[in-house]
Amino acid sequence: MTSTTAQRNLAAAQWTPNGGALGSVDLTAPGNQIFGQNVFGPTAQRQYLPKSVFQRLVRSLEQGEPLDIELADGVASAMRAWAMERGATHYTHWFQPLTGSTAEKHDSFYAPAGDGTAISEFSGKDLVRGEPDASSFPTGGIRATFEARGYTAWDPTSPAFILENPNGAVLCIPTAFTSWTGEALDLKIPLLRSMDALSQAATRAVKLFGDEATKQVFTTAGCEQEYFLIDETYYFGRPDLVTTGRTLFGAQPPKGHELDDHYFGTIPERVLACMLEVEAELAKLGVPIKTRHNEVAPAQYEVAPVFENSNLSTDHQQLTMRTLTSVARRYGLVCLLHEKPFAGVNGSGKHNNWSMGTDTGDNLLDPGDTPQDNLQFLFFCTAVIEAVNKHQGLLRASIAGAGQDHRLGANEAPPAIISIFLGDQLMQVFETIEGGESGLKLAEGVMKLGHPSLPELEKDPGDRNRTSPFAFTGNKFEFRALGSSQSPSLPNTVLNVIVAEAIDRLAGELESVCAGGKSLEEALPEVVRSSWNNSKRVVFNGDNYSDEWHAEAEQRGLLNLRTTPDALPQFLEPSSIEVFGRFNVLSEREVESRYEVFAEQYATLVNIEAETAATIARTQLLPAAIRHLAMLRSAGDGLTAVESLSGEMTEMVEEFVFAIRKLEEVNDHPDGLEGIELAKYIRDEVIPAMDGTREVADRLERIVADDLWPLPRYSEILFIK
Repeated sequence: MTSTTAQRNLAAAQWTPNGGALGSVDLTAPGNQIFGQNVFGPTAQRQYLPKSVFQRLVRSLEQGEPLDIELADGVASAMRAWAMERGATHYTHWFQPLTGSTAEKHDSFYAPAGDGTAISEFSGKDLVRGEPDASSFPTGGIRATFEARGYTAWDPTSPAFILENPNGAVLCIPTAFTSWTGEALDLKIPLLRSMDALSQAATRAVKLFGDEATKQVFTTAGCEQEYFLIDETYYFGRPDLVTTGRTLFGAQPPKGHELDDHYFGTIPERVLACMLEVEAELAKLGVPIKTRHNEVAPAQYEVAPVFENSNLSTDHQQLTMRTLTSVARRYGLVCLLHEKPFAGVNGSGKHNNWSMGTDTGDNLLDPGDTPQDNLQFLFFCTAVIEAVNKHQGLLRASIAGAGQDHRLGANEAPPAIISIFLGDQLMQVFETIEGGESGLKLAEGVMKLGHPSLPELEKDPGDRNRTSPFAFTGNKFEFRALGSSQSPSLPNTVLNVIVAEAIDRLAGELESVCAGGKSLEEALPEVVRSSWNNSKRVVFNGDNYSDEWHAEAEQRGLLNLRTTPDALPQFLEPSSIEVFGRFNVLSEREVESRYEVFAEQYATLVNIEAETAATIARTQLLPAAIRHLAMLRSAGDGLTAVESLSGEMTEMVEEFVFAIRKLEEVNDHPDGLEGIELAKYIRDEVIPAMDGTREVADRLERIVADDLWPLPRYSEILFIK
């Protein structure tokens, strides 16, 4: 008789291409180009809108002209016609509440006509404003539960798109989400406000360098998304994965990623088929996916886009996560986006590549061939360094979360200490300015690879540092500390507003020095030197994993906010409240509401994990251990070796029962605890009890009979494709 484990593994290993396979097409044929076909972008707008309406819409988007109802009606009519031609029967205002995911309420285009038929309707009013019953979304006290009214407002800077379903299609209209009193209840409104704040500050600054053509500065972002794909046979055999997104139990397999053979290895056929369909679906939605590859851990992968406007990039990130999870099921797979789905195995992040660009096409963080002579680059780079140094705690808080606490500081992620990697070349530039020198000549060179058939490679000005949470990577900064399941909206909002503050301050200082009679070339080194001397403590080019760095960072006065309850209070720091308020990104009440929401979410998520762990331990793992013990006792019959095993097992079962009872006891937390105090209790009492229960369970997994252990093991989940 085949064991349950063998049956499960055989089922998981079987896969053949299904009817949903894409096949290969001639991509040089215009009719086979699918990029953006489900997006109501400029091409579709030009085709469906009257010329005058299209031009007004462009002016509105590019120059900030108001969207009046006449323009909205024209756009709505064209959008409805375009969507219905693609099978859409409903539309939804697609928004991003403080849950970290997206939300939608579908309304039909059709309304009864009174004669037994129906007509399609969609007005400018329907496009511009929606009114969802939003009483159950987290608000952090901005309004009471009984106050149900909320509004969604069309965000015309992010184009509408079609989400296809086997039985139809829905027109999705990206929107902002606000309370009845006009306060932001979402992640989109603060992001848009922060982009405006940075644009105003940076536009002021570029004029100091003689740029009169630039009217707007955009922040750009591109998120490298890491994720796991596992067979659904194992997923549905793990209640912990189903309920919490991560395994709460699981002994380490004999083979993990020690051999480094999975990283950039050959992509398994089923996984590649899934990836190809994901990319095709995202292409239809205008998401510019550029890269795919195996990641470090077995069953872990990565997808990365081309960089876009920050608002569009964050919308596309949400679509990427949604598409990964939905398409995976078509291939008998489940996509795991949790930051640490498997203890002891590399977790997943989301590297946020961030830069600033003008509407005339200049990247303000591109150093060029001679960064030491590129005054504009040095100015903006200095602003980023100053911002990260001043607001390191706020940046850390922006990427805090229960899943992150398992990952930050481990070998696949940066530590919780926020620092900047500049590389050798930029360090030389800033240290030269600090010393009062000028005219630095930097070494150039090529790498010769030792064989005439191999080309000489231009040598990069600096190495990469994968241990740094915030690294300069050629013409952008890579904020590497984001979690894989997180929306990038909040981290980008924080980046935008703190850099806007630094640009504003530096621009004012530069204007003041120049007003004293100095030229720009004379004034800039003085301004940069002053800022660098005050901020250079945050720059570290070495190994961020080392114990020596942690000790040095403490001496430098850098924050080490190891857990989410440590980090979240940074939202309430006076400097955080001030910078959000000064640039009209978040009011004090809006900041406090997010602090309350995130603290509650942390406690709730970990409480769900703890209760799930206690249930699995008591109802599945403990009975398996007891059955194994009974088997040993019945087989003893005076056999010394078996009696020894029985004694060992008895001790472990008793230890396990004690651990389970301890976990159940702390799960029933004291009355009156809430907010950050409850989060701290969860961290200090519940998580250690969970870990203690797991430690015994993982030892039991190694000795309980295979046919008795109820949960799929890491060695199955991660390696059977």
